[in-house]
Amino acid sequence: MNEWLLELSARPDFWWLISIPFVAAAVGWFTNWIAIEMTFRPIEFVGFKRWHLGWQGIIPAKSGKMAGIMVDNSLAKLASLSELFQQLEPEKIAEHISRTIGLRLEEYIDEVMTERNAVLWENVPIMVRNRVYARARRQLPEILDNIVDDMAENIEQLVDLRAMVVRLMREDKSLVVRVFMEVGDKELKFVVNSGAGFGFLFGLAQLTIYLIYPENWVLPLFGFLVGYLTNWLALNVIFRPLEPIQLGPLCLHGLFMKRKNEVADKFAEVCARDILNLSNLMTEVMAGPQAHRSKAIIKRHLRPLLESGVVRTAIQITMGAEGYANLKSQVADKALAMSLQSVNDARFSRERSGVIHSTLSKRMMAMSNAEFQELLRPAFKEDEWILIMLGAALGTVAGFAQLLVMWSL
Repeated sequence: MNEWLLELSARPDFWWLISIPFVAAAVGWFTNWIAIEMTFRPIEFVGFKRWHLGWQGIIPAKSGKMAGIMVDNSLAKLASLSELFQQLEPEKIAEHISRTIGLRLEEYIDEVMTERNAVLWENVPIMVRNRVYARARRQLPEILDNIVDDMAENIEQLVDLRAMVVRLMREDKSLVVRVFMEVGDKELKFVVNSGAGFGFLFGLAQLTIYLIYPENWVLPLFGFLVGYLTNWLALNVIFRPLEPIQLGPLCLHGLFMKRKNEVADKFAEVCARDILNLSNLMTEVMAGPQAHRSKAIIKRHLRPLLESGVVRTAIQITMGAEGYANLKSQVADKALAMSLQSVNDARFSRERSGVIHSTLSKRMMAMSNAEFQELLRPAFKEDEWILIMLGAALGTVAGFAQLLVMWSL
């Protein structure tokens, strides 16, 4: 053994030979890093789309499909939309909207009425206007309670969860990237860093085989294998094996599976914060494809207020019978806008979303490992062969570069 080491150290290409495993480690790290970068970046296409020259991160390029997979594989299995909305506590939503609108109720009423006929409304006796204000303020809490309860009972008809999530992620491609990167932060770092470790081990094998068979083809071939296998291994070690396998003192278990509780809590946090928050859900209810149904609910519950004697008389004096009929629709539109403005309060939305975070987290922890891996696996499964072959191509280039360096010695 000592003689073999002395003979090796005496070779003129000794330091080049020693560099082989270190170059393989660098190639392994770089190919894995570039694979992750190309999975998530750039957010928008960069290049010449017309000639199909350029690149867009795999995840943002398929943000709509990724969103659909995420809903189908996780959110839809954890809780119904009706159940999630109940978790938001509709009575507290109604109370918050009532309190927010109540601060400017007279201003809102004046705004609606002056839009129709400013001169006449200003000439309505102050005593009559005060009675309109008082009536509205007295009935507002009960009306909003009924509206929000009605919306909660019919939330499945007012919101298409899958369509909402897909649209949100198509409109903001960075959102789907943020979900995967925050949830799988440690696994993504492992993919990159493990490339160096795996690459170094393959480099030692490459060095051994080259010393036994000092053929030129060994270097590019092993470059290909290093680039290919480091990517393939890193991606599979994250998710495999699904269930722990005990081999003596070693326990083999997919890294993602080991962190199941931590990942579940993080996924639930991101979903509750950025996707299933009160603001997004209520925006969908009040401004989404089914907003006309929400408007019909509001109009139905506003009817007792608008048709009460004093209010009806004041409005008809101001704008006549036809104007009164048109005003009902305008008031419903204004109520939608005011309610949406109220629930867009970031602090209140965050408070309400906390209960969704807790519910999703607990139920995700109870998922089977097979179901659980589908939270992050789609990010890598989509076109992962491209990333693996890219690593192989870069490794082959590095092998040829090593060959050129050897020839120059």
